[in-house]
Amino acid sequence: MSRFSDFRKGFLHGIPIGLGYLSVSFGFGIMAVNSGLTVLESTLISLTNLTSAGQAAGVTVIASGGTLAEMALVQLTINIRYALMALSLSQKLDKSFTFPHRMLASFGITDEIFGVCAAQESPLTPFYMYGMILIAMFGWVLGTFLGAYAGELLPASVSAALGLVLYGMFLAIIVPPSRKEKSVLSVVLISALLSVICYYLIPSLSGGFAVIVCAVSASVLGAILFPREEES
Repeated sequence: MSRFSDFRKGFLHGIPIGLGYLSVSFGFGIMAVNSGLTVLESTLISLTNLTSAGQAAGVTVIASGGTLAEMALVQLTINIRYALMALSLSQKLDKSFTFPHRMLASFGITDEIFGVCAAQESPLTPFYMYGMILIAMFGWVLGTFLGAYAGELLPASVSAALGLVLYGMFLAIIVPPSRKEKSVLSVVLISALLSVICYYLIPSLSGGFAVIVCAVSASVLGAILFPREEES
């Protein structure tokens, strides 16, 4: 298959992802502007980062005046899963995937892109992933720009309501598995409880470090309480 055919196939497979990102990043754009960022700054964040949870947490750190060390720890905690996804996809890569291609493609790995790539039966080529990443990024950046621009024009009450779109996506991610697995539900509830404790009992703790404490603590408790049996 030619590079153009690979690119076209990846582009077509990525259109649903791009459309989904368009609506979700609209909420991020509003959130970013409401946190004090400009339309340009909000758009540049989405252009240079492709991580919804990481960007939302990052804006929280920026708005609270957090340090660079805090920002780095927050991003490491939230985005470490992408490294695991990349390791998994490395077993499906075509021989044409040289090191420079791996570096470029790794930038665009998200939960949705990983899911589509992992479902492919044939080996993944660089241009297949480039096509998918391009349309996904376009949807993400465009949605952020539109949301940020709308956030500067719409009344505060409307902006606040539309800003809930991003949190709706997070709920859509955790609710289905929580209904199926008691362990997932327990970790979600533990994380929520720790978040409430940090907010009301430790108000001096910044938003960024609160995310780190809640995520790491809930994950460790979940691993202790619900260990997974080794597969034969």
